[in-house]
Amino acid sequence: MPFSIARIAALAALCGAIRVTGAPVEAPRPSPRAGANLVTKCSVPNTVALTFDDGPYTWTQNLVDLLDQNGAKGTFFFNGNNFGCIYDQENAERVKYVYDKGHQVASHTWGHERLSTLSGDQLLSEFSRTDDAIKKITGAVPAFMRPPFGDYDDDVLDAAASRGQIVAIWDFDSGDTSGTSATESKNQYNKLIMSSPDSILTLNHETQGNEDVIPYAIQQIKAKGYKMVTVAECLGESPYQSTGSPSARNSSWKC
Repeated sequence: MPFSIARIAALAALCGAIRVTGAPVEAPRPSPRAGANLVTKCSVPNTVALTFDDGPYTWTQNLVDLLDQNGAKGTFFFNGNNFGCIYDQENAERVKYVYDKGHQVASHTWGHERLSTLSGDQLLSEFSRTDDAIKKITGAVPAFMRPPFGDYDDDVLDAAASRGQIVAIWDFDSGDTSGTSATESKNQYNKLIMSSPDSILTLNHETQGNEDVIPYAIQQIKAKGYKMVTVAECLGESPYQSTGSPSARNSSWKC
């Protein structure tokens, strides 16, 4: 029997009300910012944040002096026990030198582990042991941390949030740990700076031989009129949750 126009319209309306799917529809994924402050770039215009991971190490004080000679401030993301124990006399002096010279001291966690592979007390220990060491040495509790390898998940962000810390990644990697030559790193810096971005948040490693690359980068950055500041300054934030007097060395200063 032929369908009337009215019946066709009714069937069309019924089909429109029924959603048939061959597979479950994935819900929108929540932002990985759940409970933590994650940053990947500076928010203050015309700023460059030069950052150095994996210390304290041999070149820490040389980098500080180089930055100071050029009217720049840097940010040092320190490990507790990576290339040596942070409590060793020389390393503790390096951390204190950075802090006393007005550069930013931040956490790179304790043992340079891939944090997304850890959970529970293991994960929290990577944060707490480093923060405790920095506080003993400088008197300050860092407000910023950077996960090793830039590796994080929601648990890592939650752990940072529970400790009141901002997770700082980067928007430019100098490539100094991936086999990039000094010449290539210089070219990458030059290409970036010539593109005139509004701001730059770099990744460098003080355990790499940057004595050639960093001076070049600083001169290029200065020539472009950028202000070289700490990560906290390039975000308009405080670098520390609290500051105070350093602790006297005792038997707890060990890895």
